[in-house]
Amino acid sequence: MARLTSKASSARPVIPLDPAESGFGVIAEAKLASPSQGRLAPEGDSTELVVEMAAELAGAGAVALSILTEPERFDGDLAHLEAVTRATDIPVMRKDFLVDPIQVLEARATGASGVLLISRILEPRLLVEMADLVRDLGMFCLVEVFDESDLDAADVVFDRDVLVGVNARNLHTLQIDPSSHERLAGRLPDHLPLVAESGINTAEDAGRVAGLGYGLALVGTALTTAVDPAGLVSAMSAAGKAA
Repeated sequence: MARLTSKASSARPVIPLDPAESGFGVIAEAKLASPSQGRLAPEGDSTELVVEMAAELAGAGAVALSILTEPERFDGDLAHLEAVTRATDIPVMRKDFLVDPIQVLEARATGASGVLLISRILEPRLLVEMADLVRDLGMFCLVEVFDESDLDAADVVFDRDVLVGVNARNLHTLQIDPSSHERLAGRLPDHLPLVAESGINTAEDAGRVAGLGYGLALVGTALTTAVDPAGLVSAMSAAGKAA
């Protein structure tokens, strides 16, 4: 903890994520692999690949970057996160199955400006503790829910400045149900920024979720597999703002 605290104090300053500034924005994920589809990116030096993808997505107008650090299912690494924070000038978020406050501190020590916290895998007390640490470090926090039960459990942090994300992927089957975005939209806190996750593959999808009240979309696989990832980020951003 002492080593990480020291490293965090000298890390790249936090870059704020301000969803209201853009009207609608894409949090773009540089993704090497996924549990549902296996390897997504070409073979090569993993850090270089992630940095190249991240730089292209940032240049296309993404409002933030999501970098996976989970090694077994997503081929992620903390080294990828640190390299991207050094190579880009927009907010970078650590995406992983975070279950301990020290992992939030790890993220800050690498230069990350935000983290993903999954309501389903965190007891309310721990979710509060980690969200408070995120706030104390000046970072942003995306609290992810999958269904009504997760949403109810996450209510303990809705008095803080968190982002609330609805993930349309079923964790048990790995299938995507885009109707989740619409089903939960009316129950989400209207004073917090909302993020649609999974199932956002086209500009039309971005326009659909924007019309439901989501100000951000977290997009990963669609960008990694797109022929023109930068063009897709631009098209999604434009469609979301128009909606």
